[in-house]
Amino acid sequence: MLKGKTAIVTGASRGIGRAIALELASQGTNIAAICVGNSASAEKVCMECREQFGVRAQAYRCDVSSYGEAKEVTAQIRKEFGTVQILVNNAGITRDGLLAMMKEEDFDAVLNTNLKGAFNMIRHCTGLFLRAKEGCIVNITSVVGMMGNAGQCNYAASKAGLIGLTKSVARELAPKGIRCNAIAPGFIATDMTRGQGENPMLAQIPLGRMGAPEEVAQAAAFLAQAAYITGEVLRVDGGIAM
Repeated sequence: MLKGKTAIVTGASRGIGRAIALELASQGTNIAAICVGNSASAEKVCMECREQFGVRAQAYRCDVSSYGEAKEVTAQIRKEFGTVQILVNNAGITRDGLLAMMKEEDFDAVLNTNLKGAFNMIRHCTGLFLRAKEGCIVNITSVVGMMGNAGQCNYAASKAGLIGLTKSVARELAPKGIRCNAIAPGFIATDMTRGQGENPMLAQIPLGRMGAPEEVAQAAAFLAQAAYITGEVLRVDGGIAM
């Protein structure tokens, strides 16, 4: 069902984004991989997609927190790929700290990338979905947005907001045949969670281990072709938020 379609994946240079790009490519999806920093890593992901799976794959640099940059990159992808049917909003950052000591710029930076960045990409891709007469949006939120976490009020707020955005977009665009869902990962073994091996929350995971990026990617591929699912938040968390 995904063969020949085109997917935009933000934050695709590493971790969960890389795994999602490769999983979608393995099912025949062309990949527009967006990153803001490590262009070489994004190019490597695209090379893997092309060489292993024979799909089209192109890397783009874009700061998704910028409305203008998101608009420009979406237009460029449309020009080069023709259309887009899938958007995966995975780009995210952390600026952890206790509330009493958190700097305003750290709160703003996390909200601007994690939440406003998703809005920016959805806003500019909606026209492409309408022209294609189909569309699927997958937002990568977090169980922290559902249950909170000390020292992460900015991150939790951004991810909780992403859940609200997901449900509102799903309701608004469903009559046009455009679906919007979210995935809420728990503790996934990525660069972002490296160094959290002693985090006391790890002991609360019923399945007893951290997840792998590939397990989140499998959920994203499922939602990309689950034609009767919209407005859903799918936890991939080992049971920690049940």
